[in-house]
Amino acid sequence: MEGEIKNIDSVILHWRESSDRNYATMQNLIKTNEFSWALFLGHLVIEKLLKALYVKKIQKHPVFSHDLLRLVKKVDVNLPDEYDEWLDKITTFNLNTRYDDYKQSFYKLCTAEFSNEWIAKIEILRKWLINQL
Repeated sequence: MEGEIKNIDSVILHWRESSDRNYATMQNLIKTNEFSWALFLGHLVIEKLLKALYVKKIQKHPVFSHDLLRLVKKVDVNLPDEYDEWLDKITTFNLNTRYDDYKQSFYKLCTAEFSNEWIAKIEILRKWLINQL
C-alpha cells in the first residue's frame, strides 16, 4: 500500500480523525477502569498519528506496521530522546492485548498507577505529534 497518494490532505485527515476517535474511546475506557484496553487504544492513537505524519512527510501510504519506533524512524523526525523509550514501551501494549498468552499478565500489570503514568505519556506524545502535523 506504499503507493502514491492523490489527495495527501484527505489521507492525513483520515488518520487524524481515526486517531481522535480512538482517543475518545481511550478516555471512556479509563473512566470505567478498563486500563489494559485503554492502553491498547493509546497505542492506536499514537500509531495513527505517526501514519498521518508519514503521509505528510513521505507523501505515500504508510507501511504496514504497529511498531511505533519503526514508524518514527521512517518519517525521520527529530524526536526528543525520552520519547524513543516511550514508543518502544507503548508498542508492547499492542502485543499484550492481542495475544492470549500475554493478556493475563498485562491485565495484572495495568494498575491505576501504571496506567495513569502511561496514559499521561501517550497524551504528551499525542500533543507533540499533532503539532508536527
